[in-house]
Amino acid sequence: FFAAYHLSRKPISIVKSELHRNCSTVIRPVDLNITNNATWCDWAPFDQDNYQTLFGVLDNSFLVAYAIGMFFSGIFGERLPLRYYLSAGMLMSGLFTALFGLGFYWNIHSLGYYAFMQVMNGLVQTTGWPAVVACVGNWFGKGKRGFIMGVWNSHTSVGNILGSLIAGVFVSSAWGMSFIVPGIIIASTGILCFFFLVESKFLFSQRLPTPKQGRALRHVCNPLLQNAPHTDRTVNSAISTDPPGVVEDHTEAISFCGALSIPGVVEFSLCLLFAKLVSYTFLYWLPLYISNVAHFEAKEAGDMSTLFDVGGIVGGIMAGLVSDYTGGRATTCCVMLIVAAPMVSVTIFPYIGMLLVCGGLVNGPYALITTAVSADLGTHESLRGNSRALSTVTAIIDGTGSVGAALGPLLAGVISPTGWNNVFYMLISADVLACLFLSRLVYKEAQSWCGRAPRQRG
Repeated sequence: FFAAYHLSRKPISIVKSELHRNCSTVIRPVDLNITNNATWCDWAPFDQDNYQTLFGVLDNSFLVAYAIGMFFSGIFGERLPLRYYLSAGMLMSGLFTALFGLGFYWNIHSLGYYAFMQVMNGLVQTTGWPAVVACVGNWFGKGKRGFIMGVWNSHTSVGNILGSLIAGVFVSSAWGMSFIVPGIIIASTGILCFFFLVESKFLFSQRLPTPKQGRALRHVCNPLLQNAPHTDRTVNSAISTDPPGVVEDHTEAISFCGALSIPGVVEFSLCLLFAKLVSYTFLYWLPLYISNVAHFEAKEAGDMSTLFDVGGIVGGIMAGLVSDYTGGRATTCCVMLIVAAPMVSVTIFPYIGMLLVCGGLVNGPYALITTAVSADLGTHESLRGNSRALSTVTAIIDGTGSVGAALGPLLAGVISPTGWNNVFYMLISADVLACLFLSRLVYKEAQSWCGRAPRQRG
């Protein structure tokens, strides 16, 4: 389901290079009366010299709203049925994504209109991540959680890839469809979620009969089946006469401060802030960077940028596998971030392999923290079996990370006019800071491996 969320976020990065183009390379219609040869093919208000700043406004309208809303989303997610919560969020996200694209057909040139659609879309998309992580965390235990969630988390990269490819089909002819089609897809996925999502193993087991109910059911049904010659006489033990009601959970939901007090939540949240800053800068600016540096068309630049997400799929799975084997979530993240720091400065077009490797190293820690680490902390032993903390913990971690996701594209929009190298220096600095926030946890994991973990006092 969450692949649809990412699919609907990606079009803006693809469409940027169409909203502001190099009009000197575009064939001008003969009957077109123009006053400015340099910007005649651009879409106002992005036809001005400050177009990169305006793109930054659009990015941050979504990301700031997403970051703020995320801190409240987990609180609501703990108290509302996840199936209803996810379905409503997907339907509303589809609406606002499509409305953004309709601005093309309605000939809207107001920055405020597009920024408002981004704000509303950012708010409703906060329904997604805490809810889906809570659902997956409820289904799987800790044993192979890193690998399972690493494979599962590949849906974010798959969503980015599909969003790039779908948006690229329409971007050169009618960029509005680059938003409308993903909007329809995520709304349709929301309908599927409403009818088919089962939130946890516990709720699923409640739909199945107990052995006693199965024997009673056969006792009642067998005489009836014997009188029905054309009916199969076997009664499946999975048939239940009880209506599939909602099972009440009387565990008290955890508070915001209570979630912050869980060991490791603050460190991983601050690490994710800088890791997500790097990841989302690539997400929103890589197609435009490729277009400017390699002089590709919008569709070709979008297709090339998907290599970063392909690498992200492998990186997320590898991070999960390594952390499961070693038991060191923090160390795995730290090593990948250290290696990624020098790599981000060479991810230019001629180095296609670098795009794949950098995508894996950047998105690996990001994927691990937002999935397996969040699930581990949300089911931490200090919670004493409280199963209703997972969504809140996930929201705090991802909400803090979303602050970095908002800062990254904003800083890229401000810094990029001074040169793309300065943007890469900013990304390297962010990777180093992410590692520093994990240093205490890495030290504790190293102590445990060496068998010198400090004894608890008292």
